[in-house]
Amino acid sequence: MGKHQGAPMPASLRHGFRARAHPARSVPCPNEHCRARPHQSCIVRVNGRTLERPHPSRVARWAVTVACCPECQVQPGIPCHNDGQALADVHPRRIQEAKETLA
Repeated sequence: MGKHQGAPMPASLRHGFRARAHPARSVPCPNEHCRARPHQSCIVRVNGRTLERPHPSRVARWAVTVACCPECQVQPGIPCHNDGQALADVHPRRIQEAKETLA
């Protein structure tokens, strides 16, 4: 028999659960071994273990979507760069900026 799904969770309760989660969970995880969808926890595919914290690549993707970079002066949604060369990652200051926007 398949899993039984009860009544849908009310939006007010769902918001409370999500509010306690890391804000990076609002974006999909780009980690090739995880690929968690928005609002789902990151996992280890090999054993299915749920991670307490999102993958660093997911945190970086979230920072790009919500914060300007104080290092290279780009707007949200634009990847960080170094002298015109796009970076594969983001500047650490941008992640810090994203965390401060929540406070």
